Amino acid sequence: MQSVNHLKTKTTLLCLTACIAQNLYAETEASNSVQLLPTIKVEATRSDTSFLNTPASVYRIEQDQNQNNIGVNLSETLKGIPGLQLNNRENYAQDLQISMRGFGARSTFGVRGIRLYVDGIPATMPDGQGQTSNIDLSSLDHIEVLGGPFSSLYGNSSGGTILTTTKQGQGRDSIELGYSGGSNHKNRANIILQGGADKANEPSYVVSSSYFDTDGYREHSDAQKVLSNAKLTWNLDDGSKINWLMNYVDISANDPQGLTRDQWKADPKQQVPFLKQFNVRKDINQTQTGINWTKPINDQNEIYTMMYLGHREVTQYQSIPMSTQNNPRQAGGVIDFERDYYGADLRWTGKDLLLNTRFSVGLAYDAMNEDRQGYENFILENNKPSYGVKGDLRRDEKNTLWNLDPYLQASWQFLPTVRLDTGLRYSNVHYQSEDHYIQDVNGDDSGSTDYQKFLPSAAFTWDITSDLTSYISYAKGFETPTFTEMAYPNSGTAGINFALKPSTSDNYELGLKAQNQLGHFTAAVFQSNTRDDIVSAGAVDGRATYQNADKTLRQGVELSWNKRLWNDLTAQASYSFLDATFDADIPNSDPKKMIKNGNYIPGIAKNQAFVSLGWLPETGFNAGLGVRYMDKIYVDDLNTDTAPSYTLTSVNVGYIWKDNDWKVRSFARVDNLFDKDYVGSVIVNDGNGRFFEPADGLNWSAGLSVTKQF
Repeated sequence: MQSVNHLKTKTTLLCLTACIAQNLYAETEASNSVQLLPTIKVEATRSDTSFLNTPASVYRIEQDQNQNNIGVNLSETLKGIPGLQLNNRENYAQDLQISMRGFGARSTFGVRGIRLYVDGIPATMPDGQGQTSNIDLSSLDHIEVLGGPFSSLYGNSSGGTILTTTKQGQGRDSIELGYSGGSNHKNRANIILQGGADKANEPSYVVSSSYFDTDGYREHSDAQKVLSNAKLTWNLDDGSKINWLMNYVDISANDPQGLTRDQWKADPKQQVPFLKQFNVRKDINQTQTGINWTKPINDQNEIYTMMYLGHREVTQYQSIPMSTQNNPRQAGGVIDFERDYYGADLRWTGKDLLLNTRFSVGLAYDAMNEDRQGYENFILENNKPSYGVKGDLRRDEKNTLWNLDPYLQASWQFLPTVRLDTGLRYSNVHYQSEDHYIQDVNGDDSGSTDYQKFLPSAAFTWDITSDLTSYISYAKGFETPTFTEMAYPNSGTAGINFALKPSTSDNYELGLKAQNQLGHFTAAVFQSNTRDDIVSAGAVDGRATYQNADKTLRQGVELSWNKRLWNDLTAQASYSFLDATFDADIPNSDPKKMIKNGNYIPGIAKNQAFVSLGWLPETGFNAGLGVRYMDKIYVDDLNTDTAPSYTLTSVNVGYIWKDNDWKVRSFARVDNLFDKDYVGSVIVNDGNGRFFEPADGLNWSAGLSVTKQF
């Protein structure tokens, strides 16, 4: 512990020295020698502050600076965010693997521990499981990533919040047609219709739709995806604003599953021969709509309301043999569920009701109803199983969940250079399961449970100079298990894992920010102490189970810098150090399987780094170069093996031509320029030792789009 504290002290002093030195140097420069970057407003903390005055680790990415890509995965845009680990599985059946400050790394599919939003509408289910697959990059305007303590403002998550904002229709009506393709027979075609409002109280609109398919990098990894997104915006005469969003996504994807180390080294593109008979795959269909309304009452008071609802269907075929399903308590090898989910958020904000203050009081409601069935993944033909088809029913239940979270925020500028930001949220989740499949020894697994926690947060911000600030913050984090994590007890049979507890965390952060002639610079030192952390308990026969770890510890350092160097030449750099360990033993009846205090939490890289250069004019030739480093990642709690570290390089070029009503954009890019053989993601604690999901080698993409205004 002494060495850890010494490291933290040295790191803090280093960050402080760097920021102050940067500021002092900048003050010696002539005011007109270098163009300053524009002031960036931050929306994520709901406190109406600039980037410099926000007491949190928050980062903003503009989509127009990330257009030279095929536009399918969020990993193409979310680059170089310190503390954010984003692993592309090259597996469209399981989505991206995203973790922030080590939270969410347990996920074998989807996103955990991080809340996702699109224009203020949740892209995270009420139970805490999110998907990036419904985020439309074609209509994206910008992304804000909020990490650390202040992410508790959004409730049920531990790691942070990712808020995406789509474009608003502007100017004359236009149509954009685009096509892009690349390695592994990737094909994507898209259309975008947009236009601004002609008169007050009339809507502007953006409508985007795309089709994508690929043969996949690995055997049995082909996929098809249809994605549509629409946004109507009204700017009314009374100063209020309404956004109405509609989203549809349909995905059919095969799943190659993981490989052992030997299999990966022998042939990273292969699917394990034994698994081919199961035809493992997933079909996803989701429709969602939502509306938000911002209404200023007067100069001091404002009301915000949001409502949404959606429907999601998933059918997944797993690689579970018939012998395993002979157990009458086994839930089958086909997961089939439908979810109806909905919610609302009502918030009042008052400014200067007391001198130099800002108050927000709100109430958030979310609910979900799930019909979940499990089926055998085989039928008998000549007394032998034929896999990859839906057989007899083995599970039938209805699950419901709801929460009603009151919250408040307050900001007080009590000194000219010092501000206090506080928040309090009462997060409560109510879960109930009704079991309808009761046969023989398969008894009634119905039950219910409640989770609740008060989540306070507080931060002090000190304006050291006009372009250098520091902050210190604390917040309580809270994360409940998702439906999927509770779906199976550790025994691997049917029933709900009601023994799984929510995790709670105490999060501390010290940060510095600078914005001057040398660019934007941020530094943060943090520590998260977590009780009852939800961690993987192993994955066997395609089924993941979870357990609670008594104590875990995450601590680290995050640095970022970006600057416009000259004209349209920009640079970006970031570095993350994260030490994530179990802070107490996890006993096991087998001493060889006991997880010891000090073991590294699997799925988390200790070091990450990113550097990029970009030439980004509005028209003409553009280009970019990016280098990303990822440290080794342990594959299991026992730290028996690792996915090796790697460094990847990507290059891109493009050309934008405009003439009156026409715009033509083209691009070409190469990723993994030096053909590095690496593991894109790991399946944490896989019981069969198939931990490794190999990533693509050298690969290319190119595209062309044409826009016509009317």
